[in-house]
Amino acid sequence: MSHALEKLVTILDLSDSINDKKSTAKVYMLRAELGIEENYKSFNPTEIESYLKRAAQIQLEIPDSLGLGYNYVLRALTATRNTSYSNADKHFSDAEAIFEKYQSTDDIKKLKYYRGLFYLSQGINNRAIESFENSLPINDPYQPKYLRAKVHLNLAKAYKNIKQYEQAKLNAKIALQIANSYDFPIIKLESTQIIGDMYAGLNDLKNAYTFQNEYIKIKDSIYNIERLQSVALARANFDNEFQKRHITELVRQYDDSTQVGKRNKLTSILSSALLIIISLLTISLYRNNQIKVKTNNLLLKKNSELQLAKDNAEKAMKAKAQFLSTVTHELRTPLYAVTGLTHLLLEENPSESQKEHLKSLKFSGDYLLTFINDILQVNKIEARKLAVERAPINLKKVLNDVVNSLSQTSKENNNKIILSIDKGIPDKLIGDYLKMSQVFINLISNGLKFTKDGIVEISATITEESDTQQAILFEIKDNGIGISKAMQENIFDSFSQGSVQINRKYGGTGLGLTIVKSLLELLNSNIQLESKLGVGSTFRFPLTLDKVEEEALSHTEIIGEEKTDLKNRQFKVLLVEDNKINQVITKKIIAKQNMTCDIADDGYQAIDYARSNHYDFILMDIHMPGISGIEATKEIRKFDASTPIIALTAISLDDNKNDFLKDGFNEVISKPFDPEVFYKKISHILS
Repeated sequence: MSHALEKLVTILDLSDSINDKKSTAKVYMLRAELGIEENYKSFNPTEIESYLKRAAQIQLEIPDSLGLGYNYVLRALTATRNTSYSNADKHFSDAEAIFEKYQSTDDIKKLKYYRGLFYLSQGINNRAIESFENSLPINDPYQPKYLRAKVHLNLAKAYKNIKQYEQAKLNAKIALQIANSYDFPIIKLESTQIIGDMYAGLNDLKNAYTFQNEYIKIKDSIYNIERLQSVALARANFDNEFQKRHITELVRQYDDSTQVGKRNKLTSILSSALLIIISLLTISLYRNNQIKVKTNNLLLKKNSELQLAKDNAEKAMKAKAQFLSTVTHELRTPLYAVTGLTHLLLEENPSESQKEHLKSLKFSGDYLLTFINDILQVNKIEARKLAVERAPINLKKVLNDVVNSLSQTSKENNNKIILSIDKGIPDKLIGDYLKMSQVFINLISNGLKFTKDGIVEISATITEESDTQQAILFEIKDNGIGISKAMQENIFDSFSQGSVQINRKYGGTGLGLTIVKSLLELLNSNIQLESKLGVGSTFRFPLTLDKVEEEALSHTEIIGEEKTDLKNRQFKVLLVEDNKINQVITKKIIAKQNMTCDIADDGYQAIDYARSNHYDFILMDIHMPGISGIEATKEIRKFDASTPIIALTAISLDDNKNDFLKDGFNEVISKPFDPEVFYKKISHILS
């Protein structure tokens, strides 16, 4: 960077000496482009605008239409980095009009690349990929290899964003190959990081570790203090040269204007005053540049410290996510045996004394599973991995189902649940069924837990309405123990239940209200709490839901309606599972519905069974010795594309379900599972 800035000063001197205005404008454009290319913290749109404005004055004077078109491109990129997307779009359109007028094919190709950056900045990844690919092959008289490397680097970023890891890795490797050949350090750095991330995403930890180490080496070579200081000094020198030339231009313009008029006393006074002002401005600029160099040195040091802290935080977050994923799998696998065997034993007519013990065991297993799921839910919310779903729901039925599911819980503390739903609420609204259900379940369960011999009231009231939307206020009110003012301040924090005594007496994870608050923020709402010790608590929150058009109802499944039960016919099933206990449990759950079952102990055996037998569906474990369930499924799909294959896995599904479906699975069921839920999913697949 410092070398490039020094060269720009040299070119600026040469262009001035031969009065080559087009080259002078080009220098200012290149300086602006360097400002756009720099790292985000040194991005200065005001400074870049001053260079582009001076270049545009020269381009209009010469004139240089194509140069002016590229000026619009740089203005668009500046606006894009400043998230002023409407201005960026206008500048791109101005540039496109000029390039099409002069039929400049190379410039039109480059414009498609820059449009890709515009879409990538907004997260519109598919359009970004289309623009980048349409820009190839990209030509430029000055930097063809650099631009080609940038195209492939940004293609890698876009494919990474949509989790197409192989495509991302391929494009990043092309960018890295070009960067190594022509020494583009920043492209080397970013390409290496993406390749490492992609290997990690593909579970190739050895290569991921190799490229992560290479990334650290390249980064250390680029972002050392001496190199950053030289960049800051070179930038200050160029800015000083720019300001001196700007002052010279002002003096020339003033001299030209004074030669036309009479040289009277007033003109002399004004000239003297102008020269004094210019002299003071020059001194001021010099001092400012000195201060700027010192400030930049300090900022570079602080930026290095912040970058190190950021890298350490990111590593810690990745380690945390990997730890939770591993622990989840290791806990869910034995927990499946606990809950599955308990369910089977309860259905085999145990004695009353045994039944009580089994119910206690089932409660403990369910509690542990809820705790695991709550921790994972909080982790996903913090990592921003949850997206809001929009689908038609029957809100009245959602509330009734939640209340019915908690009826047994209400009896434990001799509580009564009262549900009041505004009659004006229609049967069908657009909402997120799962997240809304989680909010209601957590809040109502919370009220029932801390209330004894009391009432928990749930109300849904319309507060505003238009032709397309309804604003509904939900309230969950109890007359339980209440919450003190001091505890209300942190009641929505993770693992907070007010006190250790409350946790010991009432149990629970302390994560329910944290999840409620985070989910409501995702749904563009917020929760309010009113509570008094010994009197009770009221939680309220608003939701604005879209109405469903009548035409759409006939074509859309309404979430919350009853599903078709499992048909009375025998199925032949292939169970692929390496854990012997899990084999026994799953086989018995299958047998409850009169299904016959073959068992494969690993992926290779599963492929052989599937090739030589016909099955109504296949239950496939994921983590097995030999080859994984994913690889086994891919092999089966080569000769059998129709038999439904269901992944039975102990990992968390929320972020991975789409990846499983792409690999050839028809459905994913997370262990441990409720047998009734299992039967319904089987029914849905086979219907």
